[in-house]
Amino acid sequence: MAEKLGGILGTLMVAAFVLGLAEGISAGFAGFWGGLPFWIISIFVLGMIFYDFWDTCLRKKPSA
Repeated sequence: MAEKLGGILGTLMVAAFVLGLAEGISAGFAGFWGGLPFWIISIFVLGMIFYDFWDTCLRKKPSA
């Protein structure tokens, strides 16, 4: 249970940071088109983070 709670909390904190950073870059000096590459990278990284959370905490592992 503690692993799931820690995983959710960590995943949400990283997601909030990355999305906030991407939004700040796009809204600032870079503009939408300048921030678009960072958005693409951010979405890819968040996908990897959510997959790792699922693989580590939620996936049913066969008993060895």
